Amino acid sequence: MQRTNFGEMACSIARTLDVVGEPWSPLILRDVWVGMTRFDQLQADLGISRKVLTERLNHLVDQGVLERRPYDNRPRHEYHLTVKGAELVDLLMVMTRWGDKWLAGEAGPPVLYRHHACGEISQVDLRCAHCGEPMHAGDIDPLPGPGAAA
Repeated sequence: MQRTNFGEMACSIARTLDVVGEPWSPLILRDVWVGMTRFDQLQADLGISRKVLTERLNHLVDQGVLERRPYDNRPRHEYHLTVKGAELVDLLMVMTRWGDKWLAGEAGPPVLYRHHACGEISQVDLRCAHCGEPMHAGDIDPLPGPGAAA
């Protein structure tokens, strides 16, 4: 079965899904972000097959989200976030806030995040880049942009 190429759609959500829209990719990015940079570490943490992990890592490297760095004389590599990948982690932080609010249950969030600037435990809060006010779905009007489909 041929997979739809979301990267060709005139939609930034679809294009992003083309990079990280299958379930393993965000989890791989999460693990690399927290310091699991080697193939065996990722495989052990995720319980993913070697074949699937290899495919996902290759895809993320090809998309410029991860980069490979050799770590010994054998052909072994560590995986590190690129600038593009680090910005995707921001997206994961928004997903985390939603999951903590709606899915964590009585046990509460599985992970807490300490903000470097203030030292406090916090969460992501979407704000307008111009005025600093909260920015949520009900606070905006989507308008056609220069890259919109005709």
